[in-house]
Amino acid sequence: MRSSLICFIVSLMGAFVYMLKCSDDSFYFGCANDLEWRIAEHQTGAFPGYTYTHRPVALVCSEYFDRTTDAIAAERKLKGWSRAKKEARIHGDWAGIRQLSRRRGGQ
Repeated sequence: MRSSLICFIVSLMGAFVYMLKCSDDSFYFGCANDLEWRIAEHQTGAFPGYTYTHRPVALVCSEYFDRTTDAIAAERKLKGWSRAKKEARIHGDWAGIRQLSRRRGGQ
């Protein structure tokens, strides 16, 4: 019972979805409650993983969500986007994102 209560409370806490540009021009997405601390971990290579071998990294955009579950859902969606859509997101080009989201057949 206690662990489900903790999971419920954590899901109500907010989180950031963030996008990093790595040294090889690849992109990395993540979620964090404390954005500055998490970016610092990526920069220092505190944990082995993708960004560990692709440092230095630069934060190119982030968005705060009131619920962690919403941030996780957004991260999953963004990971599936094409590179062109990701770059449009970095520049805040919402019209470009809409255009890139259209079906190629015009439907």
